[in-house]
Amino acid sequence: MAIRLDDLKTLPGMGTDAAAVRQRIEGMERLLEGLFTIPGTNRKVGLDVLLDVVPVAGDVAAAALGSYMVWEARNLGMSKWQMSKMAGNVGFDFLLGLIPFIGAVPDFFFRSNTRNLKMIKRHLDKHHPETATVAGEVTARG
Repeated sequence: MAIRLDDLKTLPGMGTDAAAVRQRIEGMERLLEGLFTIPGTNRKVGLDVLLDVVPVAGDVAAAALGSYMVWEARNLGMSKWQMSKMAGNVGFDFLLGLIPFIGAVPDFFFRSNTRNLKMIKRHLDKHHPETATVAGEVTARG
């Protein structure tokens, strides 16, 4: 039995609608910035900081994952100015990560993916208010 592309779109979070995009980018941000909390600090760490341990290749992988959020923003119809700011956040994060050994420290505090998520959420709240979330659940209005 083959799986068709149309079948995948019916799975939760796999559609092209704004609510599905919101779920995907929130999941990506959680993966990159908030996988687990450092004990005793209340600070979350994700794949973005962990990939800084692998010189260059880890930074490239983290930048590629961060660029996915910019791609989703483009699909939502965000302005070129907003997307360029988001790309700048990803690029700055990439450059910080290239600093040998200490690159993870500024990356730990800058959190480009969280910044980009906030920009996308503002856009969604303004242009697609039906995708607003309450306690992590997408609510349908109307």
